[in-house]
Amino acid sequence: MAEVRPFNAVLFNPSMVNIANVVAPPYDVVSQEEKERLYNKSPYNIIHVDAGKELPDDNSSFNKYTRAKDFLESWISSGILKPVDKPAFYLYQLDYIHDGKAKTLRGFIGLVKIEEFGKGNIHPHEATHSKPKTDRLMLTRICRGNLSPIFALYKSPEKRINRIFHELKKAPPFIHFTDEDGITHTLWIVSERKEIEGIKKELSDKAIFIADGHHRYETALEYKKEFSLKHPHQDGTDPSDYVMMFLANMADEGLTILPTHRIAKEMPSDWQMRLKEYFEISLLRIKSAIDIVKKIHGKEHTLGLYIDGKAFSLRYLGKDLSELHPALRYLDVSILHNLIFDRLLGVREVIYEMNPQKVIQLVDSGEYRAGFFLNPTKAEEVEVVALSSMRMPPKSTYFYPKIKTGLVLNLFDYSFGGEGTVLKGHRP
Repeated sequence: MAEVRPFNAVLFNPSMVNIANVVAPPYDVVSQEEKERLYNKSPYNIIHVDAGKELPDDNSSFNKYTRAKDFLESWISSGILKPVDKPAFYLYQLDYIHDGKAKTLRGFIGLVKIEEFGKGNIHPHEATHSKPKTDRLMLTRICRGNLSPIFALYKSPEKRINRIFHELKKAPPFIHFTDEDGITHTLWIVSERKEIEGIKKELSDKAIFIADGHHRYETALEYKKEFSLKHPHQDGTDPSDYVMMFLANMADEGLTILPTHRIAKEMPSDWQMRLKEYFEISLLRIKSAIDIVKKIHGKEHTLGLYIDGKAFSLRYLGKDLSELHPALRYLDVSILHNLIFDRLLGVREVIYEMNPQKVIQLVDSGEYRAGFFLNPTKAEEVEVVALSSMRMPPKSTYFYPKIKTGLVLNLFDYSFGGEGTVLKGHRP
């Protein structure tokens, strides 16, 4: 099964920086406006490394990637960043509110042995685009490390790791802070042999499903191949053979999956005629964008549509997607992309948006023609698709809350030892 191991992480030193000021969301969900705010928030914010600025005089030897490496080296030499002195797992808890309900997402950060998709026990569920992978590969080559953990899932009804969490919560955490969205982040360093073996045992017979971070995994796989070609005699235990992951149990209640809605640039004027054979189309009475989401919520194979100032529900009648693999055939995102966009309406240009109100605003502005609203994909659907070696369309899932970038770094020169230094935790 998948190999999971502890490692010597590089962590921000809480005695020198406010951790809340130096972490950031994953690079692929940060807007340009948010990047600017983070650049100014702290000279040590990880965004300077993970998504640095491009400058007019950049060239092949001086660019955002080389600057990222310089930042890391400078921060380590000054003690802003410090390596942990022995292998550890990093138990991570996120407490948050969703739909008025308090929830807790728990998992651990460790290294996972990289495998080719379809040849082992690590499974993707979404298709990816090439441009982000090129950017991530350049950053990995220059900085030699993983700056942000891949968000991955496993399934363990026994929940053995929860017992380790229960014991750890009696001790002060290494990191504890609440971010601007009201999400509380708590991190414990787990370096005792008994606890490490307990975590490894929990994963010893489990498949791993990539939830968030397909680009980062494929980047890690590509870098591993490059390194192996340059070092043909290495034995498969180099840090480049592993990738950093946050692993959460699907059997826990703390996982939330949100929908990502679609906005179409163009729509045929006879869209109702084209859809009516496959969908029951109903006009919805709404006062705001959120009403569309509420009216389709929990209704099987039902989408929302906003066009010409009106809202509609589209209930799929179950016809003619037999060309798709059974794992994909009845997913709402497949119905939308394969049937509505590709076959019936010929929609080619779409953008993605989480905020329902923003969808309506863009349509009402005339910049886009129509907005399509989705219910969230279910965790069990992710599992079925992944185990079937299939891929959903891009942005079929949005796992929430996001794991902070910068909280734990895996730099290859320190992963399996080196000049590590013990870091002492602190109470909030």
